[in-house]
Amino acid sequence: MSDDDDWNRDFDPRSDARERALNVLFEADVRGDDVAAVVARIKVPFDDLTTGLVDGVATNRARIDELIQAHSHAWTLERMAATDRNVLRIATFELIGRPEVPTAVVLSEAVGLAKRYGGDDSGRFVNGVMGAIARATRGGAAD
Repeated sequence: MSDDDDWNRDFDPRSDARERALNVLFEADVRGDDVAAVVARIKVPFDDLTTGLVDGVATNRARIDELIQAHSHAWTLERMAATDRNVLRIATFELIGRPEVPTAVVLSEAVGLAKRYGGDDSGRFVNGVMGAIARATRGGAAD
């Protein structure tokens, strides 16, 4: 995706919230900080969805990481790129903690974030792992 594509995309507050949540979780992960400490440093208040995603990942992190580890076939969490790891955490939380969000939306948003912020293979990697987690948690890869 080029910078021009980024400027031309339609604004979606839900996608924007996922992006902000990724930034917070990424910073906490890379710095080794507590998520609450990162949030406290940010002076601009978050919308409810961003707060819900960040808090949901932080609160359910052990279960989320277990699901990711169980479905990432020979990739440890430590071996994953920090961006991919945190995109997977957000999407996994959405699958287990936000049942009102269709599975297809969760997967599409996760793959989009991975392609936008991750490496060349991030989209495929996130898609594969999230497809497996979706099947395990919701009984199907897409709604």
